[in-house]
Amino acid sequence: MENKIEKLIKRYQKAIERKLQWEPHWQECYEYAFPQRENVCLSNLQNFEGSKKNVHLFDATAPDAVDQLASSLLAELTPPWAKWFGLKAGAELSGEEANQVSETLNNTSEVMLQNFEHSNFAVEIHQCYLDLITAGTACLMFEEAPLGEASAFHFSAIPLREIAFEESYDGKIDTTFRCSKIKIPEIQVRFSDVSLPEKWQRLAKDTPDYQLSLIEAVIPKKDKFGSSGYEYTAFVWDENSGIEDNVILKEGTFATSPFINFRWLKAPGEIYGRSPVMKALPDIKTANKVVELILKNASISVTGIWQADDDGILNPANIKLVPGAIIPKAVGSKGLTPLEAPGKFDVSQLILENLQARIKHALLADRLSQVNSPEMTATEVLARASEIARILGASFGRLQTELLTPLVKRAFSILRRRGDVLNFDLDGKIVDLQYKSPLAMLRAREDINNISEWLSLVSSFGAEALASVNVGEVAKVLGKILNVPENLMLSANNNLSQEELALSGGGENTVE
Repeated sequence: MENKIEKLIKRYQKAIERKLQWEPHWQECYEYAFPQRENVCLSNLQNFEGSKKNVHLFDATAPDAVDQLASSLLAELTPPWAKWFGLKAGAELSGEEANQVSETLNNTSEVMLQNFEHSNFAVEIHQCYLDLITAGTACLMFEEAPLGEASAFHFSAIPLREIAFEESYDGKIDTTFRCSKIKIPEIQVRFSDVSLPEKWQRLAKDTPDYQLSLIEAVIPKKDKFGSSGYEYTAFVWDENSGIEDNVILKEGTFATSPFINFRWLKAPGEIYGRSPVMKALPDIKTANKVVELILKNASISVTGIWQADDDGILNPANIKLVPGAIIPKAVGSKGLTPLEAPGKFDVSQLILENLQARIKHALLADRLSQVNSPEMTATEVLARASEIARILGASFGRLQTELLTPLVKRAFSILRRRGDVLNFDLDGKIVDLQYKSPLAMLRAREDINNISEWLSLVSSFGAEALASVNVGEVAKVLGKILNVPENLMLSANNNLSQEELALSGGGENTVE
């Protein structure tokens, strides 16, 4: 009967077989759009640190657009300088109960945000966004930091070459295998309570640099009530030795998965995602080739193509075509004569501009870039916000499901276990998540615009129509849409009549 390691190895090898079909495509995308991290193939794990990456890259339009889109996602989804999420009362709490717990929820969200700000989250999530845009799939490892650190969180952007996924029946990529190389002395440091076989201990003395494969498997546990956490298994695997030498280093159970896997978009029947770079790859490759031809043509234009009669005196091998050079020739001979190029490449500039425009459009660089004109009207700002919301709407919905929600729930689970926050369930019934990122607030801006337009129409009908507006409720609704803290809104005004509200100076709604 197969033991646990044998089952996990077979399952991991099947996941790798499905992944191998994507590696050539990923390699091509990274080569043209993100060459700094082009080593994504599992079969090619040489150390490329410090080596030249973009040797064959002639056009930098795609790498620049990828960097701009990654920065835009960081600013629009998880801005490190702003409150991009919060907690609010769920649907099962009444108005009075919601008001009672609002301060507690605000304090809890502040504690969570402080831990995000004091961790390396902003650095590592930006690397994940670069992978997401280039390959369509990214993996963020969310670990608990040791006690005494400035933050309870520690993040790592996992390269695609180290991970392999399995997709569950409900479309979640919640089964993760990570294979990384580790030296035997490092095993003894990281897993100090594990005794390694004598064979490996002797190997560590003879060959200190010998590396083994460390496989970490995170698999969801299912019972009759649904999901009940994730089972974690870490073991070493040496492909050159027998199965009996493999050792389980650590086992355990997580309430939430430490691996957060997310995709840009996916095709039905596929596990790994597809990226904007994949869509623009034909234009990227063509633009790169056009620039290469332009540079070759420019080199020919500068140095020229020459012909000379071999009269026994002129030696073309000794001629150097440099400015100011004097080339001797025999009396009466033609000497070195320039050869007219058969054609010109002037049309290449028009083709290149068209290709670069399409690349920027596919990677959203022309629509998410910074506005050059600072004098934009409120209508223009709202129109631009609506355009951004429409462009990123589908991708934002997937990222909210696969990235933001698991990220916040994992953070809350770690802090609750450490006792840094109160013990309650983040299930959407009692307590629910509230996204406050700039991208999430774009929809709120449209709601505010609708309310403002309605108030303008009502005010045009006169004072009698405007008197029917519940000013206190309007202010309260606008405050909720804009995520205004509860303590800044007076709930007592809800019980006042319109006359009392006007007399108190809190709601003058007459029209001159």
